Amino acid sequence: MANGRALWLRRIAASTFPQGRNTMVIVLTWAASAVDAISYLGLGHVFTANMTGNAVLLGVAIGQGQGLAALRSIVALAGFVVGAALGAVIVEKGPQQTDWPAAVTRAVAVEGIILGAFTLAWHLGARGGGTLYTLISLSALAMGIQSAAIRHLKVPGIATTYITGTLTSLVAEFTTWLYRLRISPLAVDPTGQSAVLDVPEARRYHGARLQALVLLIYVLAALLSAFLQARHSRLVTLSPLAAVGLVVLNACARHRRE
Repeated sequence: MANGRALWLRRIAASTFPQGRNTMVIVLTWAASAVDAISYLGLGHVFTANMTGNAVLLGVAIGQGQGLAALRSIVALAGFVVGAALGAVIVEKGPQQTDWPAAVTRAVAVEGIILGAFTLAWHLGARGGGTLYTLISLSALAMGIQSAAIRHLKVPGIATTYITGTLTSLVAEFTTWLYRLRISPLAVDPTGQSAVLDVPEARRYHGARLQALVLLIYVLAALLSAFLQARHSRLVTLSPLAAVGLVVLNACARHRRE
């Protein structure tokens, strides 16, 4: 019985949910986590993707009278806001006819161009003075665009640039799923035979799995970025750039097929 239910859930997931879109969302999660790790470790302890953490750092810096630290956080916030506004303009220009609209691909492509400039600036000179603020601005701008693009996709419970909401959704949906399973593991159809669970529950199961993957990827990307930052700092910026590039290439291939 348990095996039959699991098989049914896999079939529903395969036929109902856009796996290609979810894979690209996970890859963009990798990019966001890598950028946050890079900015925190290499740009003066500032977050350029997670604005919740950055707002906390800004308050701490002001409270402790650390003017330069506060300025870094302000630059990151400003860059993110501009990026989110730019991303919103890009994605709202096109209709949302598929699970991954062409407008989202354009936004992610612009993000990739900005991350390319960020990578170039990282490799060219010392990360101090004006270069430091340029790097903070570029990475925050790219993450703001990505946040707007992901928001346009309307993936339930998923945000790639922060994970507090994702974690909350994961715990809530998984708890609800377990509770419903304990109360009524199988529905009964009008003929009296055992029937499989309904599609909304399959969606909840699939959503919780995607949220768990996002959390895992977020941690793994930060771990790898910290490793590269300590040993091969010139390579660390290639990770998020490659991730965004892969998403753009895959999305363009999808559009061509469609």
